[in-house]
Amino acid sequence: MPAICLCYEVHEAYQLRRYTIFDMGQNSFYENDDHNCDAMLRAARQCYLPANEMMMRLIRRHKGNFRLTFSFSGTALDQFEQYAPEVLDSFRSLVETGCVEVACETAAHSLAFLYSREEFDRQVKDHALRLKALFGKKPKTFVNTACIYNNDLAAAVRALGFKAILAEGADHVLGWRSPNWLYRPCGTPELALLLRNARLSGDIGLRFSDRNWEAWPLTAEVFAFWCHEHAASADLINIFDDYHIFGLRHSQDSGIFHFMDALPGMLLADRRFRFTTPSEAAKTFTPVGEVDVPQFMSWADEGGDLTAWLGNDMQKDAIHTLYGLAPRVHALRDEGLLHDYRRLQTADHFHHISTKWFSRTPTDRPNPFGSPYDAYIAYMNVLADFELRLDAMLPSPPGTGRKTPGSAGREKNPAKTASGTGTAKKASARKKNP
Repeated sequence: MPAICLCYEVHEAYQLRRYTIFDMGQNSFYENDDHNCDAMLRAARQCYLPANEMMMRLIRRHKGNFRLTFSFSGTALDQFEQYAPEVLDSFRSLVETGCVEVACETAAHSLAFLYSREEFDRQVKDHALRLKALFGKKPKTFVNTACIYNNDLAAAVRALGFKAILAEGADHVLGWRSPNWLYRPCGTPELALLLRNARLSGDIGLRFSDRNWEAWPLTAEVFAFWCHEHAASADLINIFDDYHIFGLRHSQDSGIFHFMDALPGMLLADRRFRFTTPSEAAKTFTPVGEVDVPQFMSWADEGGDLTAWLGNDMQKDAIHTLYGLAPRVHALRDEGLLHDYRRLQTADHFHHISTKWFSRTPTDRPNPFGSPYDAYIAYMNVLADFELRLDAMLPSPPGTGRKTPGSAGREKNPAKTASGTGTAKKASARKKNP
């Protein structure tokens, strides 16, 4: 009996303000509070509240046969609590039905595993405790930021006590095999590996409102038919998407809500099909084989690699500088510094510095800066101020010769940076090949 596993990423990032060198040492307010509040209220109005109301209606209509999973970032939960507590209440109501699983990720929606195992473990443990406190259930499934995954991550996640992990069903990893089965990670047989069906997930998440797509306009009947075609060759069809697809990435006028409202009924019309959650799938299905992923992969664009966050020298400079501060931050154990340091790890900050994505930024997650170069300069200025705060509390040993992060070759003419002109020129001058 094939099962449909629906999982939605629920994430909101705190956007930085245009932080200049004139702010450094003067104030340490890094985030654009007005923008963050407005964006959260807009998301609540157009996406979260109507989408959650629809999901509750589907659960009741299908009497528990409709099931789904949410993966919450810590920054999303922070914004719900700060700006839209009614959204958090609506998610709690969904979980209380018993038809919704809550998956865990890193607290900051970060790339911590790539640079600091200690920081990764700390974030995951803290976030798991928070999810249990908020929703009353200890998470059993893990989803890394943007489904970033490799063999080492699987082993680390199992060591933290999780039973299942979600990852991208990348063609270059699977080869001739299908993502529509349960697998085991290489070297970690105790962990269930659920692989995202990239084509079906992209049909809803990316192409649904594309009028140039040959299948536009996509109906629930057609999509259910595509799923039913796998009845004889699948145990588990995993559809993972960003929850922003409801009302933000695809507007209400696109028909996305009508599509989703009809989809469960169309899928369940074939009695061979049912809905499941990752932890239920891990108990129900027997893995058909082992998947070896020595190199990192993600669900980002066609390449399925990490270049969306680490594709140019500016991004690498920013993230190496950030994680280079980790030992000093944790040595101080100052709550204010730890809070800011964790927020600065959110992967969106590095995505905004990407030149690869500059020409086609997702409309539901726009770059708050005029260019990747502006985003880089603002971020590095923030890090410079952050290190000044570290220096004030824990000076570095004499003779280390440590420089302020990102200071070399930057801001020779601060007046231009403050006025917002010439920033792209300075950023490109800092690195010959940004």
